[in-house]
Amino acid sequence: MKMLMKFAMTVGLGLSVAAIPVQGIAALQQGAKAPDFTLNAAQAGKEFSLSLKQTLRGGPVVLYFFPAAFTPGCTVEAHLFAEANSQFNQLGARVIGVTAGNIHRVAEFSRSECRDKFAVAADPGAKVAAKYDATMQAPDKTTLSNRTSYVIAPNGTILLSYTDSKPQAHVEKTMAAVRAWNARRR
Repeated sequence: MKMLMKFAMTVGLGLSVAAIPVQGIAALQQGAKAPDFTLNAAQAGKEFSLSLKQTLRGGPVVLYFFPAAFTPGCTVEAHLFAEANSQFNQLGARVIGVTAGNIHRVAEFSRSECRDKFAVAADPGAKVAAKYDATMQAPDKTTLSNRTSYVIAPNGTILLSYTDSKPQAHVEKTMAAVRAWNARRR
């Protein structure tokens, strides 16, 4: 089943990354430990080293993987996360986007499409995405991130794991998970 979905997403990539719906499938499930990573990232076009472990010290993290900067679905998703970023921050959460692109492309994407609101990390070869089982193969056999979102508690536990090639529901689902986490803490 998983291979069939990856094949369907690969075929759909040539048309549009958002064309093939794949819902609710992500390998790392709620309760699992999120793999730590350090990647080159950018926010507002400024490059820096981003560590998940360090970021989690400030509260929960909304970690979303996306296939490619400046593609239609990924641009929509970045805009949606940018619009919701202040709400995530009010809830104590930080948003981080991750894609298999290079740092220069990611830095440009962080300015124009993420509207300087949150960090985007470059994951060349989708090595970190593979640890999260959030990858797919492009028609040219390159490994890309698929569209998977996680909400990770400060202790590294995954609170939400959500995969869907359509970008629209990712903000809604991750926001609900952050709100639920905050409600349990009270």
